[in-house]
Amino acid sequence: MLRDAIQTATIAAMKARDSARLGALRLINAALKNKDIELRTGTAPADDDVLVTDVLMKMAKQRRESIEMFDMGGRAELAAVERAELSVIESFMPTQMDDAEALAAIKAIVAEIGATSVKDMGRVMATVKERFAGKLDMSKASGLVKAALG
Repeated sequence: MLRDAIQTATIAAMKARDSARLGALRLINAALKNKDIELRTGTAPADDDVLVTDVLMKMAKQRRESIEMFDMGGRAELAAVERAELSVIESFMPTQMDDAEALAAIKAIVAEIGATSVKDMGRVMATVKERFAGKLDMSKASGLVKAALG
């Protein structure tokens, strides 16, 4: 589904001669192809959209880090290129849960599992990742789980 949308957008960018968007879409396609090659020895993913979303989240994180570094280094033109790529990447990502939604979902999981201390964090994080992969940044989720358990 997401893969098809990315392909369709790539073709539309070619027809529109939108070189900036086309470049970002080609980067996405290359990252997906690399992930496919990497997983070739393993089992096929049950849900391709989860795989694509995972790749997109990693690419978005890389772009955010690059933007921060370029801004600190005074390279506004390079930061602008990264921001443009980030906006294209984020256009294909599912909407992310806000902090209030995420905290409520995590508290529900903690209650459901019966977690009582930080020792149960692994079980809670596994359930959070299983249910909310792609909708919640796991690094942010980690902090919220610690807060819910602490």
